[in-house]
Amino acid sequence: MLDRPDPPTTAPKPSLADAAQRRVFRSKVDTIRPTYGFEDVSLAPGTSTIEPDDVDLAQVFCGIDLAIPILASAMDAVVDARFAGEISRLGGLAVLNLEGVQARYEDPDAILAQIAAAADDDVHDLLGEAYLEPIREELIARRIEEIHAAGSKAAVAATPAAARRFGPFCAEHGADLFLVQSQVSSARHLATGYDPLSLDEFTRFMPIPVAVGNTTNAEAAFALMEQGAAAVFVGVGPGAACTTREVLGIGVPQVTAISDVAAARDAYFAETGRYVPVVADGGMRRGGELAKAIASGADVLMLGSPLARAAEAPGRGTNWGMAAPSPTLPRGTRITVGTLGPLERILFGPAQVTDGSENLIGALRQSMAALGAPMIREMQSVEMVYAPAVQTEGKSWQRAR
Repeated sequence: MLDRPDPPTTAPKPSLADAAQRRVFRSKVDTIRPTYGFEDVSLAPGTSTIEPDDVDLAQVFCGIDLAIPILASAMDAVVDARFAGEISRLGGLAVLNLEGVQARYEDPDAILAQIAAAADDDVHDLLGEAYLEPIREELIARRIEEIHAAGSKAAVAATPAAARRFGPFCAEHGADLFLVQSQVSSARHLATGYDPLSLDEFTRFMPIPVAVGNTTNAEAAFALMEQGAAAVFVGVGPGAACTTREVLGIGVPQVTAISDVAAARDAYFAETGRYVPVVADGGMRRGGELAKAIASGADVLMLGSPLARAAEAPGRGTNWGMAAPSPTLPRGTRITVGTLGPLERILFGPAQVTDGSENLIGALRQSMAALGAPMIREMQSVEMVYAPAVQTEGKSWQRAR
């Protein structure tokens, strides 16, 4: 007999090539979704144009008539009763911050003057001290009365933790709209130290419309609508005075965020027949950005720093994020925006600069007219193209100046 070799006691060692074929490495980078901000896109002209005077910007927002799709942000440097009356006269609506200085001090102007004049090294300590003063319900009632006396509907805002306390009180004292506004709004919030606000119960209990913000997520927005939100605000960290994106690393560029939430709005409307307006909140400084926000799907635009430049704004040429007063982790910074002139000129012109930061409504009308969109709903359907170089294309002489 022929000698047979003993069988191998171990399996053959696989080659490196065989091992590489069997292994699958899944990197998060492989599934990163492209997202777009205002600077990444442009609006493409179509087949028709109209006259700017024929553009209709009016709508009913949460039961309130708006002649222009502009809300003034619930920031202390932007909104007080006087400012609310002025923007209402011009066709918009101001939202008062219930947790700001207006509800803490008999004379908030004195505190606002100190904040505006403080040195950069001192301002965060001053903000922290200013917001330690307790919120007083009698001042909330007085501010609502003052806003009505100024000729405006009273829209007020509070964080979810404060909404349960102040919501019914504001409704009883004549508020017309309540905004539950937080850094990131979700349909389900978990907490071990307190009983979180149930939005579904809150909206059913409140006798006035309840808007909710802020989110960037379609599924979250749809759930908020299911829970009774009268409007959904979009934007996490895009504001000029907000540093949430730097401090927490959270945010989605506004064109993508608005488009995603608008898709949820359209799906919810198709299923229920109830139309929930989408509010683009933050990141807009010029007329072109207002136009792009509506083309992305927004119904209404909330502006902060652009309106803080108005002579009527209480911030005296400065602005700071709502989260700036945090004693442990401030996520807003005081910025100097300057005082440009009256609010009417900022919104309706005549513009004295060429960068699009004045006559915002005139620019929006002109854009809609050039795109053949007579109403906001038609503007939401115009073509948008990826064009990150469109702002600098052919502008070498401008950049050289």
